[in-house]
Amino acid sequence: MRHNKSGRKLSRKTAHRKALMSNLASALITHKKIKTTDAKAKELRMYIEPLVTFAKRGDLHARRQVLKKIRHKKVVSELFENIGPAFSERKGGYTRITKLGFRDNDCAPVSIIEFVDMVGELDSQVKEQE
Repeated sequence: MRHNKSGRKLSRKTAHRKALMSNLASALITHKKIKTTDAKAKELRMYIEPLVTFAKRGDLHARRQVLKKIRHKKVVSELFENIGPAFSERKGGYTRITKLGFRDNDCAPVSIIEFVDMVGELDSQVKEQE
């Protein structure tokens, strides 16, 4: 019985699941918005929100805690320099999941996961560059 066991297994072994979450979190931090399946998006939300909370703290211990989860130093610096300060006033709920429907080839439910306030800023930066 799986009483009080939180989290989804995603049909993967532990090492593969940890690598998947690390890579999805890196992609979300880099692109601010990614498209994935519903189950992966919901699991990623539970994975990334504590990392953003660490980034809001901004001290060395918090950075090392995040580096245990995400091994890419450029991605972690992006998290601490841009995303953490952007959510300094927000108490939680840094991500939004929007359901898109079903994928054509295997009918898997697909969603977009994005940072709440970052996408509007990203769109305005693109318009300013044009």
